[in-house]
Amino acid sequence: MEQTRISLKFVEGADQAIALPSYETSGSAGADVRANFPAEQRDGLVLRPNQRALIPAGFSMEIPKGFEVQIRPRSGLALKHGITLLNTPGTIDSDYRGPLGLIVVNFGDTDYLISHGDRIAQMVVAPVIQASFSLTETLSKTKRGAGGFGSTGKRDG
Repeated sequence: MEQTRISLKFVEGADQAIALPSYETSGSAGADVRANFPAEQRDGLVLRPNQRALIPAGFSMEIPKGFEVQIRPRSGLALKHGITLLNTPGTIDSDYRGPLGLIVVNFGDTDYLISHGDRIAQMVVAPVIQASFSLTETLSKTKRGAGGFGSTGKRDG
């Protein structure tokens, strides 16, 4: 199977001993992303309940045109500690070249230490299709119609 190449570059001040994104198993859809704090913050960061923070990943990347990288939470952190990501999935566009930052939030009921090098997110590479948009006076009819926000889950009668 042909792979899409994502070029990565450490940002200034990043710890180059911290592993770059990697797939932990041959069937993984997401590559794990690790916290890579600057030198003055290598002790990590304590995230209090309901607190959010931007955690640096220590790299920037070049994504080929026609693709995006989606940033997603790690299920184990969410289940065991209430640690997840805001703006999920986060989209990184192919023309962005800045450093990757992860918006992490603690929905748990205790403090959580994010240590330097911890796997805190995963990234999924996905194809992108851009659409064209046009204004119209009418839309085609469907059985569902304008029903939304749980309308397909209702029982009749």
